[in-house]
Amino acid sequence: MSDLATAASTHTHDAPPPVGPESMVLITPTASTKITEIRDAEGIEANMALRLRVVGGGCAGFSYDLYFDEGTEVDRQLEIAGVKVVVDEMSLMYLVGVEIDYVEGLQGAGFKFNNPNVKSTCGCGSSFSV
Repeated sequence: MSDLATAASTHTHDAPPPVGPESMVLITPTASTKITEIRDAEGIEANMALRLRVVGGGCAGFSYDLYFDEGTEVDRQLEIAGVKVVVDEMSLMYLVGVEIDYVEGLQGAGFKFNNPNVKSTCGCGSSFSV
């Protein structure tokens, strides 16, 4: 469900960094709560994980995609901030160190990706390059 995904950003979070596999991708408590709310509101089964992936396209070359999906044997499966997450290996190389947050503001509400690997974003803020 691509309406979960929104713009890349370069914000840092002050929480202590986790260790282990969870350190590859961070999900803020606000984003974790929102993901749970969406799962409950849409009646998504508990066996479904949040798929996080990077897809080609957009003005700057890549964009993020979030949706609920079943993991496969080739996915990296993580539990981050109480959220089951699956990531394919190709996407993971662009996502190491990314923080997913949920923000509400005058320009709307949505998930924001704070990715230390991003070199530039597009003018509309929905894609990035590395």
